[in-house]
Amino acid sequence: MPRILITTDYLRPGDEVDRHLRGHGHTTVHTSLAGVRDRDQLAAVYAEADAALVGHEPLTAEVLGQAHQLRVIVRTGVGYDAIDVAAAGRLGITVSNLPGINANAVAEYTLGLLLASARQLIHTATAVAAGGWPRQQGRELRGATLGLIGYGAAARAVVPLARAFGMRVLCTTSVPLAERTDAGVRFVELSELLADADYVSVHTALTEQTRGLLDADAFRAMKPTAVLVNTARGAIVDERALAGAVRTGQIAGAALDVAVQEPLPPDSPLRGVDGIVVHSHLAGQTDQARAAAGREGAEELLASLAGRPRFAVNAERRPDSTGLKVPADRPTQA
Repeated sequence: MPRILITTDYLRPGDEVDRHLRGHGHTTVHTSLAGVRDRDQLAAVYAEADAALVGHEPLTAEVLGQAHQLRVIVRTGVGYDAIDVAAAGRLGITVSNLPGINANAVAEYTLGLLLASARQLIHTATAVAAGGWPRQQGRELRGATLGLIGYGAAARAVVPLARAFGMRVLCTTSVPLAERTDAGVRFVELSELLADADYVSVHTALTEQTRGLLDADAFRAMKPTAVLVNTARGAIVDERALAGAVRTGQIAGAALDVAVQEPLPPDSPLRGVDGIVVHSHLAGQTDQARAAAGREGAEELLASLAGRPRFAVNAERRPDSTGLKVPADRPTQA
């Protein structure tokens, strides 16, 4: 009887997902990720698992190498950069994600960050709580230019929302020309997007090519009135360069849902910078998105155990691969 490990923090013993997996004859073990586990702790948690539904914990080659029974990993979300998928493939472990599962949640959250930044809502509420009564003016989104970095499911869901607010939308992406069919978007190079956008919103995957993509040079290319929004991955942004750019007025500010290290450490360069607001990686966390991720994650896990994964990201790397290929432009952010 396969033993299924569940570490995603919002999945609980006895819930719909648990009942569904047990109904298929599997044993479930819940070990929710709380804080940071070291390598040995992670290895111990995964040691006797045949399959796992996982959150953001780092599954390195060392950890996976000690999980001798593990055959399937399903990420209950979109981004899977915390998993060494190449090592998993070499070990015969199928890794899947759930592309687009939280796109609507991320898109709505992105608009929330844009509105909060434009109207300085966090600053105002904080000042009132401290006894003040600030009366500075805000900005309207109507007529402003939004630059999207990436064109995956979440970015595409942002487009109609931004257009409804009267925003002009630019996008830089590596997806094939044939897929750039949205008439409401003008596709441009990154340099043009940075120079023209009033708001730059990050929706691309974290890869070796995008790590540190938004660095000091990028911030110098942006308008001094521009705001950066990031709901993708923290490491796409050079945090020290961002803090310096906001402090010196190179850009107006940033609204971040993600950071290089989470939870945010006490010595983070993002702390104490007027104009930078950091949230706790909640863009995709809605009741609806969590319910969908749980259901779809369970189905993907069952399909993978049966040798029929739908969303494998490393099937072609497995020794027993059936030849499944994953499109290069599969959205992997958030």
